[in-house]
Amino acid sequence: VVLAIGNPFGVGQTVTQGIISATGRTGLGINTVEDFIQTDAAINPGNSGGALVDAYGQLVGINTAIFSRSGGSMGIGFAIPTEIVKLVMNGIIKDGKVRRGWLGIELQSSMKDPTKLNDDTNGVEVMNVMTGGPAARAGLQKGDIITAMDNKPVNDANTLIQMVARKSPDSVVNLQVKRNNGQSNVNVTLGERQPQEALTELPQSQNFDQNSDNLNQDGQNSEQQIPPELMELFKKNR
Repeated sequence: VVLAIGNPFGVGQTVTQGIISATGRTGLGINTVEDFIQTDAAINPGNSGGALVDAYGQLVGINTAIFSRSGGSMGIGFAIPTEIVKLVMNGIIKDGKVRRGWLGIELQSSMKDPTKLNDDTNGVEVMNVMTGGPAARAGLQKGDIITAMDNKPVNDANTLIQMVARKSPDSVVNLQVKRNNGQSNVNVTLGERQPQEALTELPQSQNFDQNSDNLNQDGQNSEQQIPPELMELFKKNR
């Protein structure tokens, strides 16, 4: 059970109740780095930045967005997990900004063959490697399949993006990589992810660490790609 606290539509401080419907929600199109908690607690414009707490009053997340066709709650709300909130807060306190790790590769989730019941395909395929980037310096190549990072399985591109983004620049990660019929471990010293504005200035083939399924050709989320039903409360309430 969770409680969403806020000031919906300016009517005054309000508390609504619900459950956590899902965790690790990605691909919403709000940002490149996404990892949301989904809840059915009523969240409306005015709840942005409000707390999502459990029955003991412990902070679970920060209310951020809703999926709605009416402009109000339809039982699908999203909150930023406290783990990410802490990372952002500590980064701003320490460095004055959020610094995220960056590999310098373009990714695509490996596709399983639905006609093969024993298909154990996993990992993400490296579609492009930025010349001189962290991955290139470590020896990664186009066509490599990354199956795990620091011994944690990687099943889709969003998962790897999240894992890398939570690391600090200059930290070293260990990637388990399949190449042809062999498998090896590759240590990569991460670079620093640049702001979206800087990424859009790169040539099209050099927008890296992006999941191309959720991004346009510029490697940036466009408002046209965000479903009209998805309301980012911070934007709608400014």
